[in-house]
Amino acid sequence: MRYIDLGTTGLRVSRLAFGASSYGSRDWMPWALSEDDAQPHYRAAFEHGFNLFDTAESYSSGLSEEILGRAIKRYGTGRDKVVIATKVGLAKSEGVSHGLSRKRIRHAIDDSLRRLGTDYVDLYQIHRLDPHTPLEEVMRALDDAVRAGKVLHIGASSMHAWQFATLQQLAGRDGLTRFSTMQNKYNLLYREEERETLPLCLHQGVAVLPYSPLARGLLAGSRRQDTDRSRVVRDFVRPEDESIVDRVIQVAAERGARPAQIALAWLLHNPAVTSPIVGATRAAHLDDAVAALDIVLSAEELERLEAPYVPQQVQLDRNVAPAPGQTASPDLLPLFRRRSGIMPA
Repeated sequence: MRYIDLGTTGLRVSRLAFGASSYGSRDWMPWALSEDDAQPHYRAAFEHGFNLFDTAESYSSGLSEEILGRAIKRYGTGRDKVVIATKVGLAKSEGVSHGLSRKRIRHAIDDSLRRLGTDYVDLYQIHRLDPHTPLEEVMRALDDAVRAGKVLHIGASSMHAWQFATLQQLAGRDGLTRFSTMQNKYNLLYREEERETLPLCLHQGVAVLPYSPLARGLLAGSRRQDTDRSRVVRDFVRPEDESIVDRVIQVAAERGARPAQIALAWLLHNPAVTSPIVGATRAAHLDDAVAALDIVLSAEELERLEAPYVPQQVQLDRNVAPAPGQTASPDLLPLFRRRSGIMPA
């Protein structure tokens, strides 16, 4: 394993992050592994040198956090040797508390700490923006968690660059904790983040932790158009996607490597990328991921891999749906302008 600075946090993390979304209950996702089945993967992760682990309260309704917490105690060498990242938002909530309200965040962090079996998390990320909660309230609630010692650093996920810039400026204006990380979808099949988000993060020293680095397995060559696809890969169905996968397979064959290794090596060449989040449901998944660290792609190979890409519309999985009984603004721009007090109306 290799290690890299997590933005400006002072933390030194593994060049690859270990994603825990695949562990929990099949009631949540049909491919999720039980705690017993997850153990070999956690053991292998620690043996490979992973020290950054990413989960969320919404993964298997919190069961993923519980499994991660127990795995760290079972295979880790101490709480000070691991960086735990979890997320708030997207979890089902009832009653007066929902979304990213201050009350919701206050209770959610305590629930996550209990499930993880720790008294603090290193990185607390908002899973999606909440269109119903004022931005000031979200940032102050996150800052409260930091000041209480329950959270060391905060992160964002899946939003437009202008939204992220607004939140960062708001935090600076009010003396609140700024985001240290951005977790966004980024891979060879979806590169729209290169337009604004990645340059913004690089400029601000924000660590980038891409999720879905293999496009749900498509870039590993394990799913093609002539095979059954689960609903989670329906966002990669363009003809251009198949051309890109073909290029990945070709470069891998020439290299004597696996397609997954080539796809990850492409991500790692980008100076804006800190630690792609990789998951494992088979033993070979982590071996492939770690092997990618030793692959340096040539300029010609990078050009071949990137050439088939055709720009596309920003995907629509960026904001939570309205809570029951509520209606979200069809255009969030006026909402953010009005609530932030930063951008002109």
